[in-house]
Amino acid sequence: MAARRTGRDRCRRKFLRFFPGGFADDTYMDWERGYKWEAHERWLEQLSSRELRALIRSGDFTEIARRAVNIESRTNLLFSFEKMAMRDAVKARAGAEAFALGLEDLLHGRASLQTRFERWIDVIGSLPRKQTRVLTWPVVTVFGFIAQPETHIFLKPMVTRRAAEAYDFDFTYRSRPGWDTYASLLEFAATIRRDLKDLRPRDMIDIQGFIWVQGSDEY
Repeated sequence: MAARRTGRDRCRRKFLRFFPGGFADDTYMDWERGYKWEAHERWLEQLSSRELRALIRSGDFTEIARRAVNIESRTNLLFSFEKMAMRDAVKARAGAEAFALGLEDLLHGRASLQTRFERWIDVIGSLPRKQTRVLTWPVVTVFGFIAQPETHIFLKPMVTRRAAEAYDFDFTYRSRPGWDTYASLLEFAATIRRDLKDLRPRDMIDIQGFIWVQGSDEY
């Protein structure tokens, strides 16, 4: 416990050194939160639960995939090769249909989060691949993160592993996407939220921003 508190305090000091105003800091809003929240707002405008289901009923799977990929493309969350892999994977109708139906299930299905997330992994793993593999942690987690930042978090493997080590959090990581790793990340996020409750993190965007500060070479 003492070691974890030391790591926690060190990470907190680092975050506040860059952003003295915490999650309300103007620079933090500009550098870390603003563009992610704007992507979320675009998602609500273009792919709300009602709109998503309407497009599925009309069989317009290609339009769903197009909107989702375009919303993500205006962020820097995925690497360029991951963006290209996703665009290629949903060009054909079969890929777009699998993506659209899987996305609706992930975000609005009635099964447990674990079940929905595991099914989503299977969907991403089944998408057509031209050159670069599609089944990566960033691709698996980015759309849930943009759509529902109150629930889902984005996973950049190297950054997150560095952040967990700095925080003295025992992060369970496997390179192949799976529930155990994602559940561990959600636990890490919940721990950070509790530890930083006085700074009032709003959602997973703020938690992911804090993790990024700890593990990214940018900081």
